[in-house]
Amino acid sequence: MMIVKATLDSEAGVMPKESLIGTMAAYHEELVKAGVLLDASGLQPSSKGWRIHYNGEKRRVIDGPFTETKELIAGYTLIQVSSREEAVEWARRFPNPAVDGGEAEIEIRQLFELDDFAPSESVERFREMGIGEQ
Repeated sequence: MMIVKATLDSEAGVMPKESLIGTMAAYHEELVKAGVLLDASGLQPSSKGWRIHYNGEKRRVIDGPFTETKELIAGYTLIQVSSREEAVEWARRFPNPAVDGGEAEIEIRQLFELDDFAPSESVERFREMGIGEQ
């Protein structure tokens, strides 16, 4: 998963220019042609979101916005590739997501697959639902 980190602009709801949208579309079209794109989307600013805080069995809803921009996500692209090296190459080609073309960051994280967990009845339940199978 390529995680696009939020910026002050993305948190302020500044929409990207058509040129950036076009560049992103072209990149994602390449992912589709290569057969590696699973999903991708931008996220609304945290002011339109909320968090659920857990403390034992208690749950508390915390409305956005959230202050630590560097910890927030503005969007993601989910790909399935055969190696870390292939993922790195696709990630290096990801267009600069900053609205102003300035400083930005994406983080790449590998998803767990069901085979990463010890076999169990619970894991099989997820398999039956089709969750965790790429």
